[in-house]
Amino acid sequence: MARKYFGTDGVRGQVGSKPITPDFVMRLGYAAGKTLVAREHLKEGEHPAVLIGKDTRISGYMLEAALEAGFAAAGVHVILAGPIPTPAVAYLTRALRLQAGVVISASHNPYYDNGIKFFSANGAKLPDAVEEEIEAHLDDETMGCAESAALGRARRIDDAAGRYIEFCKSTFPTELDLRGLRIAVDCANGAAYHIAPKVFHELGAEVVSVGVAPNGLNINDGVGATSPDSLRQAVLANAADIGIALDGDADRLLMCDRAGELYDGDKLLYVIARAQAAERRCSGVVGTLMSNLGFEHAIERLELPFYRAKVGDRYVLEMMVDKQCKLGGENSGHIICLDRHSTGDGIISALQVLAALRTRGETLPQACADLKFYPQRLINVRTLSRFDWAADVSIAAAVKAAEAELAGRGRVLLRASGTEPLLRVLVEGQDRDQVDTLARQIAAVVTKASGQ
Repeated sequence: MARKYFGTDGVRGQVGSKPITPDFVMRLGYAAGKTLVAREHLKEGEHPAVLIGKDTRISGYMLEAALEAGFAAAGVHVILAGPIPTPAVAYLTRALRLQAGVVISASHNPYYDNGIKFFSANGAKLPDAVEEEIEAHLDDETMGCAESAALGRARRIDDAAGRYIEFCKSTFPTELDLRGLRIAVDCANGAAYHIAPKVFHELGAEVVSVGVAPNGLNINDGVGATSPDSLRQAVLANAADIGIALDGDADRLLMCDRAGELYDGDKLLYVIARAQAAERRCSGVVGTLMSNLGFEHAIERLELPFYRAKVGDRYVLEMMVDKQCKLGGENSGHIICLDRHSTGDGIISALQVLAALRTRGETLPQACADLKFYPQRLINVRTLSRFDWAADVSIAAAVKAAEAELAGRGRVLLRASGTEPLLRVLVEGQDRDQVDTLARQIAAVVTKASGQ
C-alpha cells in the first residue's frame, strides 16, 4: 500500500509547507494517539504515554507544542525530553516502559527542514502497518478531543541526557578505557552537543569539541558527518588521535584518522565486524544496495555471510532480524549494533569501533588494511516530485549501455531518495575514470528526462 505522508524515515519536509505545518503536526499527534489508544486495550482511566525528543532546530519548539496538544487531545500522556539524539528517544522509550517515542528531527537536512518519526515500545521504528493506520486516522477523521477528565497530561523529564550518557558508557567494555586518546568530536550543532563530548570524556579521553554551539539555525551547517572538513581540520589542528563526526540527530557516524583520512559507514562496519569475527561472536553482516563491492568481498574473506537490504536503516534492521544478524549498516554511517542497542546510534557505534581498536592495539588504517574499495561515483540528480524514472525508456537505455561497458566488472544502481526529490545514480567498477564517465552520462540523461 502506497503511503501518503510517511517516507522511509517518518514524515519530513520543509517547515511551513505541507506536511510540516503546526496544524498538520497537531493532527498527526492526535491520529497517532488515537492509534495508540486503540492498540493498547487499556482499562478505563488508564492512559498510554509517549516520549517526545527533538534536535536543535528552531522549529522544534513549535512542532513539540503541536504534537503535545494532539496527543493530549487523544488522551495520551506526554513526557518531554528536550534536545536529545534520536537513539536516545529509542532507549528512553524502552527504559521508561512507555508505549511509544517520537523524534522531531530532519536528521542531516538543513535547519529549515524538519520531520516526525516514531518508535515503538521496544525502541524500534514503527512497522509499516502501524504507520498506515495512523495515516488512515489522518484522512478519515476530523480532529476531535477527549472530554476534560480523559485528556492526557504533559511533564518534562530533567535527567534524559544523563540517563542516556550512562547507557552509552555501559556499551563500552568495562575492562577498557579511552585514556591517552585525544578525540575530536563534531556534534553538528545538533542533538548530541551536550551529550557526546561527555560520553568520551567520562571514558577517559581528552576531547576536542566541535559543533557544540547550536542556535536553532546552524544545525549541520558546515559541521558534522555531512560536512567532514570541519572534523578533518579539528583533528589536524589539535593533533588528535582520531575524529568522530555525528549528524544532526546523532544516528549517523563518520570517523577520521590522525592523518585526516575519512572512514565511512562501510569501513567502520568492517572494523567492528573484523573484531567480532576474531572473537567468534558475529553471525553475519547486513549492508545495503549502496554498500561497496569491495566491502562485501572483505566481509566474505572474514568467512561471514553478507546480505544486502534496501537502502534505509529500517530495511537493514528488518533483514538483520530475518537473517539473525547482530551487525548491519549503511555506507552513509547508520550502523546498527543489535547487541548494544535496538536502533542505529552514532555514539554507540563509535564506541564499538574504539573498543575494537583498543582491544587489538590498532589504528584505523591498520584495521582497514585488508579492505580494498572499488571506485564509486554517486551523483544526486534533482528531479520533479514523483518523477517515474523507472518507466523512462531513455534512462533504461543509458543504464543498459553502462552495464554493457562494465562487462560484469562493476554495477549500476539507481535509487530514489525517500526524503527528497532526488534520484541517486551510483556506478561502481574497477576503473575510476570509466566509473566517473558512466555516472555523469547517466545523470545527464536523468536530468533531461525529468525536465529539470
